[in-house]
Amino acid sequence: MADQQAAALLGAFAKFFPNATTLGSFVNGELVEGRGETSIEIVNPATGQAVLTYRDAGADVVAQAADAAQAAQKTWWALTHAARGRVMQAVGAKIREHAEALAQLESIGAGKPIRDCRGEVGKVAEMFEYYAGWTDKFFGDVIPVPSTHLNYTRREAMGVVLQITPWNAPVFTCGWQLAPAIAMGNGVLLKPSELTPASSLVVAALAEQAGVPRGLINVLAGYGHTTGQAAISHPVVKKVVFVGSPATGSKIATAAAQRLLPSVLELGGKSANIVFDDADLKRACLGAQAAIFSSAGQSCVAGSRLLVQRGVYDQMIDMLARGAEKIRVGNPLDDTTEVGPICNRTQYQHVMNMIDAGVEGGARLAAGSQQRSEGGFFVRPTVLADANNAMGVARTEIFGPVVVAIPFDTEEEALAIANDSEFGLAGAVWTQDVARAHRVASQVNAGTFWINGYKTINVASPFGGYHHSGYGRSSGVEALYEYTQTKSVWVETAANPATPFGYV
Repeated sequence: MADQQAAALLGAFAKFFPNATTLGSFVNGELVEGRGETSIEIVNPATGQAVLTYRDAGADVVAQAADAAQAAQKTWWALTHAARGRVMQAVGAKIREHAEALAQLESIGAGKPIRDCRGEVGKVAEMFEYYAGWTDKFFGDVIPVPSTHLNYTRREAMGVVLQITPWNAPVFTCGWQLAPAIAMGNGVLLKPSELTPASSLVVAALAEQAGVPRGLINVLAGYGHTTGQAAISHPVVKKVVFVGSPATGSKIATAAAQRLLPSVLELGGKSANIVFDDADLKRACLGAQAAIFSSAGQSCVAGSRLLVQRGVYDQMIDMLARGAEKIRVGNPLDDTTEVGPICNRTQYQHVMNMIDAGVEGGARLAAGSQQRSEGGFFVRPTVLADANNAMGVARTEIFGPVVVAIPFDTEEEALAIANDSEFGLAGAVWTQDVARAHRVASQVNAGTFWINGYKTINVASPFGGYHHSGYGRSSGVEALYEYTQTKSVWVETAANPATPFGYV
């Protein structure tokens, strides 16, 4: 069985790297073997079995990638803005051309349902196309200074940036970070999770096939504490962007700060999904399911705290629990599967332990099971009802298909519960009262907020968090500011300017 799984993963990968016998890093246009001291094991989350190993990239491969990125960035920055845009449009087209094969690889490697992977690959193509349109429309300003000078600003590339992406949405976060970075003329070292590097390697290869300079995008397959640390420490790197947990984000930011590097952190969440008694309960229930059960709950914006007004609380929980039991959990490659496995064993154990802790702490298991899966890391969609916001399951990011339901009485109480969290990534409200909808949206501390909907995300809209959910923005026009720096240029225009000091 393990041999068959390895063959499936390598077969999907070999469509893009025909001579590959295992995974590696993509450096200066080639798939190279790691030179680190340890090997990394890839496990199929649908079976729990190890399927192959590859070498950690290590510091030597990082140095090779940094040199390649620095050289290619100079070539890329020298192109006209319009020329960069044409190449990025071609990258989007290339990804669409290979969309099904890339989706298959993502499903096998990350354990995500294939129908979700198809959608995410399409969004990656859209990201390159969107930022292609910005390359020649992002410009500086002329400042009306009180002197005889012409003062203007230029937006210039950072140089080479390091991007560290997570295992829960490998191909999506790869495109989410790469597209704005290269649109503004930067070179990239991308370090995906060591558990799910395959689809990022392919995106980099397709980008070069589409015309991106060789070496501009380098993908480092390896551990964070070895390969990632070596990349942060490399003098070529001018900025660090991280997507992942708050604990790791704190370490990343600390390491970057030691080199005085700016960073962007897109971290976790414990988002409040608020349902008032005047809401369309059927729509709210479907929205709540999508908010927490899609992607097996492995989403930073998951609506993991469901706040329901007491008058409709029992009805809502009953509807949600009955719906949860009908959701199809199974093989990610099956087109009918709605929820796949948790991506890795460590996270699976965390999710199951949190379910146990919730029940022991007094929550009611309205849907789901505490029974461990014998084959693969599958967790049934779970509803922990009758909870309160002081419980650990209401305060800790579970990152699995587990919703914690909390009743409330008044709008003021709902807002207090929603904001009683160290996180601030997302949230939502369901109500037919327009004034209340906008009032709640303005008062919940979150970087993204939905009204009568959930989890709508588009590359054109800025995304990021408050508080422990991070800082900086990863999409929209605001992301372009993250990948550029401002230069102020002064030009003396007077024929005989005043010289307040100096000798000839």
